[in-house]
Amino acid sequence: MDKASMTSGAMRILILGGTGEASALGRALAGRADRAVMLSLAGRTAAPKAEPVPTRIGGFGGVTGLAAYLRAERIDRLIDATHPFAATISGNAARAADLAGVPLLAIRRPAWTAVPGDLWTEVDGMDAAVAALGPDPRRVFLTIGRQEAGAFAAAPQHAYLARTVEPLGDALPVPHLMTIEARGPFDAAAEAALMREAGIEILVSKNSGGAATYGKIAAARSLAIPVIMVRRPEKPGVPSVPDAAGALRWLDAGDHAAPVTLRDV
Repeated sequence: MDKASMTSGAMRILILGGTGEASALGRALAGRADRAVMLSLAGRTAAPKAEPVPTRIGGFGGVTGLAAYLRAERIDRLIDATHPFAATISGNAARAADLAGVPLLAIRRPAWTAVPGDLWTEVDGMDAAVAALGPDPRRVFLTIGRQEAGAFAAAPQHAYLARTVEPLGDALPVPHLMTIEARGPFDAAAEAALMREAGIEILVSKNSGGAATYGKIAAARSLAIPVIMVRRPEKPGVPSVPDAAGALRWLDAGDHAAPVTLRDV
């Protein structure tokens, strides 16, 4: 952690980020003399947005590496504000917090739930999503990110429109592929226009929750387009709040925040 940014006696906070909630919490804490914040990003995005707090890029080396970092930097509070599908780092955070004796809080934004008019097929994992597309060729809007796109190479009969933050490159080797590089938020009306123009017949989405990418779900509903919705992976049962405001209240509770134990993990 940048020692020059420290204030004597300040609470030292490590935020595991990469989400809007992490950025919002960083903005809320920036400039506070009683809080010394480090935001950690995994490094999967080549050009992450600038943040108003010190930022580190890259992994820690698993559970033991993160626990060592927490001890070496004398971290007082750990916030897991990673993506709902970042199950590995959330598991590592819970175990590292236990090893280092550091209070841990997770920000877990609520999942989307189907409403009248939604045509969802909910599945567990990308292989199940591929299977749910069926054998007949379809025009598929793929919005699951670059990391998992390769699973759909097993179904090359479909025509894919894949939207990712980072360039897709050769991650999805299929004969019929169009790509879009864009970062949310996405407006529902614009999403509907995109789906109509591309002749989309089915949408594949992770259940990420939140408002930033909900536009595609609302658009699919308005166009009666079916959605293959990938359920979230299981995460450790640690104390959690739904948003940055809840995390800020937890941090301001100070010594009342209890450390995570293996019973919670």
